[in-house]
Amino acid sequence: MQVAGNATEAGGVMPPATVKVWDGFVRVFHWSLVALFIGAFVTGDEATKAHVAIGYAIAALLALRVVWGFIGPRHARFSDFARSPRAVMAYLRDVALMKAPRHIGHNPAGGAMILALILMLAATCATGVAMTTSAFWGSKIMEEVHEVLANATVVLIVLHVAGVVMASVMHGENLIKAMFTGRKRAT
Repeated sequence: MQVAGNATEAGGVMPPATVKVWDGFVRVFHWSLVALFIGAFVTGDEATKAHVAIGYAIAALLALRVVWGFIGPRHARFSDFARSPRAVMAYLRDVALMKAPRHIGHNPAGGAMILALILMLAATCATGVAMTTSAFWGSKIMEEVHEVLANATVVLIVLHVAGVVMASVMHGENLIKAMFTGRKRAT
Protein backbone atom coordinates (compact mmCIF):
# COMPACT_ATOMS: atom_id res chain seq x y z
CA MET A 1 0.00 0.00 0.00
CA GLN A 2 1.46 3.35 -1.05
CA VAL A 3 0.73 6.48 0.92
CA ALA A 4 0.95 9.95 -0.61
CA GLY A 5 3.77 12.23 0.48
CA ASN A 6 3.54 14.57 3.46
CA ALA A 7 2.45 17.64 1.47
CA THR A 8 0.66 20.35 3.42
CA GLU A 9 -2.35 22.16 1.95
CA ALA A 10 -3.21 25.82 2.58
CA GLY A 11 -3.87 26.57 6.22
CA GLY A 12 -1.43 23.90 7.44
CA VAL A 13 -3.98 21.08 7.16
CA MET A 14 -2.60 17.73 6.05
CA PRO A 15 -4.48 16.15 3.14
CA PRO A 16 -5.79 12.65 3.81
CA ALA A 17 -3.39 9.82 2.96
CA THR A 18 -4.20 8.11 -0.31
CA VAL A 19 -3.56 4.69 -1.74
CA LYS A 20 -3.13 3.64 -5.33
CA VAL A 21 -6.18 1.60 -6.32
CA TRP A 22 -6.51 1.62 -10.11
CA ASP A 23 -3.44 1.13 -12.27
CA GLY A 24 -2.75 3.02 -15.47
CA PHE A 25 -4.07 0.29 -17.75
CA VAL A 26 -7.46 0.19 -15.99
CA ARG A 27 -7.77 3.99 -16.12
CA VAL A 28 -6.76 4.24 -19.78
CA PHE A 29 -9.05 1.31 -20.61
CA HIS A 30 -11.99 2.95 -18.81
CA TRP A 31 -11.73 6.38 -20.41
CA SER A 32 -10.84 4.96 -23.84
CA LEU A 33 -13.91 2.75 -23.64
CA VAL A 34 -16.04 5.75 -22.71
CA ALA A 35 -14.80 7.69 -25.74
CA LEU A 36 -15.06 4.74 -28.11
CA PHE A 37 -18.57 3.81 -26.98
CA ILE A 38 -19.75 7.39 -27.51
CA GLY A 39 -18.11 7.32 -30.94
CA ALA A 40 -19.75 4.01 -31.82
CA PHE A 41 -23.14 5.15 -30.61
CA VAL A 42 -22.96 8.43 -32.54
CA THR A 43 -21.74 6.83 -35.78
CA GLY A 44 -24.17 3.88 -35.66
CA ASP A 45 -26.23 4.45 -38.79
CA GLU A 46 -24.35 7.33 -40.34
CA ALA A 47 -20.67 6.42 -40.71
CA THR A 48 -20.45 2.68 -41.23
CA LYS A 49 -16.67 2.44 -41.73
CA ALA A 50 -15.93 4.49 -38.62
CA HIS A 51 -18.55 2.56 -36.64
CA VAL A 52 -17.03 -0.80 -37.60
CA ALA A 53 -13.49 0.39 -36.84
CA ILE A 54 -14.57 1.69 -33.44
CA GLY A 55 -16.39 -1.58 -32.76
CA TYR A 56 -13.22 -3.56 -33.43
CA ALA A 57 -11.26 -1.20 -31.17
CA ILE A 58 -13.82 -1.79 -28.41
CA ALA A 59 -13.55 -5.56 -28.92
CA ALA A 60 -9.75 -5.37 -28.68
CA LEU A 61 -9.94 -3.28 -25.51
CA LEU A 62 -12.38 -5.76 -23.97
CA ALA A 63 -10.10 -8.67 -24.79
CA LEU A 64 -7.16 -6.90 -23.15
CA ARG A 65 -9.28 -6.06 -20.10
CA VAL A 66 -10.34 -9.70 -19.69
CA VAL A 67 -6.69 -10.77 -19.76
CA TRP A 68 -5.83 -7.97 -17.30
CA GLY A 69 -8.65 -9.22 -15.07
CA PHE A 70 -6.58 -12.35 -14.48
CA ILE A 71 -2.99 -11.05 -14.52
CA GLY A 72 -3.27 -7.39 -13.52
CA PRO A 73 -2.66 -5.88 -10.10
CA ARG A 74 -4.95 -6.65 -7.15
CA HIS A 75 -7.84 -4.23 -7.74
CA ALA A 76 -7.88 -4.93 -11.50
CA ARG A 77 -8.43 -8.66 -10.99
CA PHE A 78 -11.86 -10.22 -11.24
CA SER A 79 -11.06 -12.19 -8.09
CA ASP A 80 -10.91 -8.87 -6.19
CA PHE A 81 -14.36 -7.61 -7.19
CA ALA A 82 -16.49 -10.41 -8.62
CA ARG A 83 -18.92 -11.34 -5.85
CA SER A 84 -21.82 -13.75 -5.57
CA PRO A 85 -25.34 -12.52 -6.39
CA ARG A 86 -26.13 -12.88 -2.67
CA ALA A 87 -23.25 -10.54 -1.74
CA VAL A 88 -24.34 -8.02 -4.39
CA MET A 89 -27.95 -8.07 -3.15
CA ALA A 90 -26.81 -7.69 0.47
CA TYR A 91 -24.68 -4.70 -0.52
CA LEU A 92 -27.60 -3.11 -2.43
CA ARG A 93 -29.81 -3.62 0.62
CA ASP A 94 -27.20 -1.84 2.73
CA VAL A 95 -27.09 0.99 0.16
CA ALA A 96 -30.88 1.37 0.44
CA LEU A 97 -30.49 1.53 4.23
CA MET A 98 -27.64 4.06 3.82
CA LYS A 99 -25.26 1.80 5.73
CA ALA A 100 -23.21 0.28 2.93
CA PRO A 101 -19.55 -0.14 3.84
CA ARG A 102 -16.85 1.70 1.89
CA HIS A 103 -14.52 -0.41 -0.25
CA ILE A 104 -11.02 0.58 -1.33
CA GLY A 105 -11.51 -1.24 -4.63
CA HIS A 106 -14.86 -1.87 -6.30
CA ASN A 107 -17.82 -2.53 -4.05
CA PRO A 108 -19.92 -5.64 -4.83
CA ALA A 109 -22.44 -3.68 -6.92
CA GLY A 110 -19.65 -1.94 -8.83
CA GLY A 111 -17.97 -5.26 -9.49
CA ALA A 112 -21.23 -6.73 -10.78
CA MET A 113 -21.68 -3.68 -13.02
CA ILE A 114 -18.19 -4.10 -14.49
CA LEU A 115 -18.95 -7.72 -15.35
CA ALA A 116 -22.36 -6.78 -16.79
CA LEU A 117 -20.84 -4.02 -18.93
CA ILE A 118 -18.05 -6.27 -20.21
CA LEU A 119 -20.56 -8.98 -21.13
CA MET A 120 -23.01 -6.54 -22.73
CA LEU A 121 -20.29 -4.82 -24.73
CA ALA A 122 -18.85 -8.18 -25.81
CA ALA A 123 -22.28 -9.29 -27.00
CA THR A 124 -22.74 -6.01 -28.84
CA CYS A 125 -19.35 -6.45 -30.51
CA ALA A 126 -20.14 -10.07 -31.38
CA THR A 127 -23.39 -9.13 -33.10
CA GLY A 128 -21.62 -6.30 -34.90
CA VAL A 129 -18.96 -8.67 -36.19
CA ALA A 130 -21.65 -11.20 -37.14
CA MET A 131 -23.28 -8.58 -39.37
CA THR A 132 -20.05 -8.37 -41.39
CA THR A 133 -20.13 -12.09 -42.22
CA SER A 134 -21.89 -13.62 -45.21
CA ALA A 135 -24.24 -15.51 -42.87
CA PHE A 136 -25.71 -12.33 -41.36
CA TRP A 137 -24.93 -9.66 -43.97
CA GLY A 138 -28.04 -7.51 -44.29
CA SER A 139 -29.86 -9.43 -41.52
CA LYS A 140 -32.50 -7.15 -40.02
CA ILE A 141 -32.89 -9.46 -37.02
CA MET A 142 -29.16 -9.31 -36.20
CA GLU A 143 -29.21 -5.55 -36.67
CA GLU A 144 -32.13 -5.29 -34.23
CA VAL A 145 -30.36 -7.49 -31.67
CA HIS A 146 -27.23 -5.34 -32.05
CA GLU A 147 -29.23 -2.15 -31.47
CA VAL A 148 -31.07 -3.61 -28.47
CA LEU A 149 -27.75 -4.62 -26.91
CA ALA A 150 -26.26 -1.15 -27.55
CA ASN A 151 -29.30 0.52 -26.00
CA ALA A 152 -29.21 -1.87 -23.03
CA THR A 153 -25.56 -0.88 -22.59
CA VAL A 154 -26.64 2.76 -22.38
CA VAL A 155 -29.06 1.79 -19.59
CA LEU A 156 -26.23 0.02 -17.75
CA ILE A 157 -24.00 3.07 -18.21
CA VAL A 158 -26.66 5.34 -16.69
CA LEU A 159 -26.99 2.95 -13.73
CA HIS A 160 -23.19 2.80 -13.44
CA VAL A 161 -22.87 6.60 -13.32
CA ALA A 162 -25.73 6.83 -10.80
CA GLY A 163 -23.99 4.24 -8.63
CA VAL A 164 -20.70 6.14 -8.83
CA VAL A 165 -22.42 9.37 -7.82
CA MET A 166 -24.31 7.64 -4.99
CA ALA A 167 -21.17 5.96 -3.63
CA SER A 168 -19.23 9.23 -3.92
CA VAL A 169 -21.85 11.06 -1.88
CA MET A 170 -22.38 8.23 0.61
CA HIS A 171 -18.67 7.86 1.36
CA GLY A 172 -17.56 11.46 0.85
CA GLU A 173 -15.10 10.82 -1.95
CA ASN A 174 -14.82 11.73 -5.60
CA LEU A 175 -14.77 8.40 -7.46
CA ILE A 176 -14.62 10.12 -10.85
CA LYS A 177 -11.43 11.90 -9.79
CA ALA A 178 -10.10 8.59 -8.47
CA MET A 179 -10.63 7.01 -11.90
CA PHE A 180 -8.36 9.73 -13.34
CA THR A 181 -5.69 9.70 -10.63
CA GLY A 182 -5.90 6.03 -9.65
CA ARG A 183 -5.89 7.03 -5.99
CA LYS A 184 -8.46 6.98 -3.20
CA ARG A 185 -8.18 8.07 0.40
CA ALA A 186 -6.71 5.37 2.59
CA THR A 187 -9.42 5.43 5.27
